[in-house]
Amino acid sequence: MHTDVIVVGAGPTGLMLACELALAGVRTRVLERRTEPQRDSRALTLHPRSVELMDQRGLAQRFLSRGRTVPGWHFAQLPTHLDFSALDSRHGYTLFIAQARTEALLEERARELGVRILRGHEAVGLTRHGEGVEVEVRSPGGTGTVHARYAVGCDGGRSRVREAAGIGFPGTDETLTGVLGDFAVVDAAPALLAAARESGVLVAPLEDGLTRLVYVDPERMRVPSREPVTLEEFRAALSRICGSDCGIAEPRWLSRFGNATRVAESYRSGRFLLAGDAAHLHFPAAGQGLNTGLQDAMNLGWKLAAEVGGWAPPGLLDSYDEERNPVGRAVTENTEVQTLLAELTLVRQYQRPGAALRKLLDGLLRMEEVNRKLAAEVSGLGTAYPPVLPGADPLVGRRMPDIGLTATASEANRVYELLARGRFLHLDLTGDPAPGAVVADWGARVTAVTATERDDHPALEGVAEVLVRPDGHIAWAARTTADIAARRDERRAALTAWAGAPS
Repeated sequence: MHTDVIVVGAGPTGLMLACELALAGVRTRVLERRTEPQRDSRALTLHPRSVELMDQRGLAQRFLSRGRTVPGWHFAQLPTHLDFSALDSRHGYTLFIAQARTEALLEERARELGVRILRGHEAVGLTRHGEGVEVEVRSPGGTGTVHARYAVGCDGGRSRVREAAGIGFPGTDETLTGVLGDFAVVDAAPALLAAARESGVLVAPLEDGLTRLVYVDPERMRVPSREPVTLEEFRAALSRICGSDCGIAEPRWLSRFGNATRVAESYRSGRFLLAGDAAHLHFPAAGQGLNTGLQDAMNLGWKLAAEVGGWAPPGLLDSYDEERNPVGRAVTENTEVQTLLAELTLVRQYQRPGAALRKLLDGLLRMEEVNRKLAAEVSGLGTAYPPVLPGADPLVGRRMPDIGLTATASEANRVYELLARGRFLHLDLTGDPAPGAVVADWGARVTAVTATERDDHPALEGVAEVLVRPDGHIAWAARTTADIAARRDERRAALTAWAGAPS
């Protein structure tokens, strides 16, 4: 059995990656050891950048219709929230949507694109061979072998793909655990729930009338995450923490989770690649894990498709690790800080200085500039990649703003609508169609659009042309003050560096 890419793991990251590969025409199979979709949801949110990614592929409304939005999110459970609504995005909010729902919507899209998702199929062995990889698969029908050009591990913290690739996973072991529970019955008295929240218990309404409660119990925060949680433990802990068990009953899911923190030494080893929790593992602070995995998938998808398609310029696939590994490290550092802030208020000898530190940081979050910076980091909107060409414009590497426009030969009225097919976008903002003739040398890899009218945007003031990558980040930009001949040469160099040799 042969295919182009084997994706191991049908969680949000694996399904998002499969969608991106299939959109580019790559034959993709997803192997998932579970026989049924995951019912329980550890993650509950999509942050602004993740919603933008869905918007860039025409999927945002599917998600928005199944979730609910709030204008910000918390950082280390500090009273002052991060204000996502103040950020430069059409999607300046947190979208509350259960992970199980996110997976279902991505699976729906993947199947529309022709992806084969094989449930009950476990990758039990992976080896390199010649110009590809060989995956031994155990399924209800027995054991067989699948050959592919590449294998991507989206199979979590105990990744078989990472192990087969020989990629190290350094970091720190679990030292602290928290507990979550989804309940059909909770006493919804406002004063009761307010007291729970003020005591550090996270209370969140879920689908189907369930309510989630999450806490870290000072008396049992060193209990290993492998130890099962009981309803009696949950009730006793709530009573100690906030003075009431909140009337919880009929638990649908109880789970303990830890703060083990690790980042893969590399996200690529030859024909093996990693994404999501297989590449970075951390405490689920501020809901960043799932979102970081989706953004990994968006970065990797078009690059791997270019390699499979034979047009990738030298080093393109390696740039996945170069760009996303630092992001993974930044996220793990961020979550370690949040975990430490929580732990300081739980350990008796640190409670007073810990409370003082939280008060100080909460005061800083009330400062607009500080709040905006941290909100940009947690939301993913602040992610920028280093330029590959010398003398690059300051815009290069940043995400492209979703400005409104009127474009020639296009019904789209927003930039993100022009990215729906997963191609590069060359956008001329001067109204001059001439550059399109040069871009045409790259054929279907690049969509050329001339904007006759466009919205003003501070970041794009004085910008004449922009080359946008398939993942929505800017690959090249030129100002109207630049010499036209120089712009032509730079444009060609940027297209060749990112979209390969002209066809």
